[in-house]
Amino acid sequence: MMGQAYFYHLTSSPLEGALPMLISKAREAGWRLVLRGAGRERIEWLDQYLWLHPKDGFLPHGIAGGTHDADQPVLLSAGQDMGNAPYCLMAFDGAGVSAKEVEDLARVCILFDGNDADALETARGQWRTLTEAGCTAQYWAQDDGRWVKKAESGS
Repeated sequence: MMGQAYFYHLTSSPLEGALPMLISKAREAGWRLVLRGAGRERIEWLDQYLWLHPKDGFLPHGIAGGTHDADQPVLLSAGQDMGNAPYCLMAFDGAGVSAKEVEDLARVCILFDGNDADALETARGQWRTLTEAGCTAQYWAQDDGRWVKKAESGS
């Protein structure tokens, strides 16, 4: 399997606005996911958020390090945990992603806040690192509430 990195530039909604839709799309494809954040506190916040959203449904998930990691369709991690054999990794808050992960998974999604200069610079660095390593990458931006592909590399 040779995956792709998708960069999602959040400009009109925060992470918690975009993430449920992206998770739903991946789950509809039958994929298991890892959601990787940069710190434990943020993972715990996301865990609480996902228990309450979407309001019209339920998103089964767990925090990495539990006894049932392998059974989780969505695993939240502040590290390199991949205990649920995911097809997709969604990284946010500048969490690291390797070229090997892009190669090994069907999809790696990197979500970043377009209103945060540090987040923009981190995402640009990740784009350079991954594309220079030969990974295929796509850049998507929010445009009037829709995702629009703005750039592609290595396809």
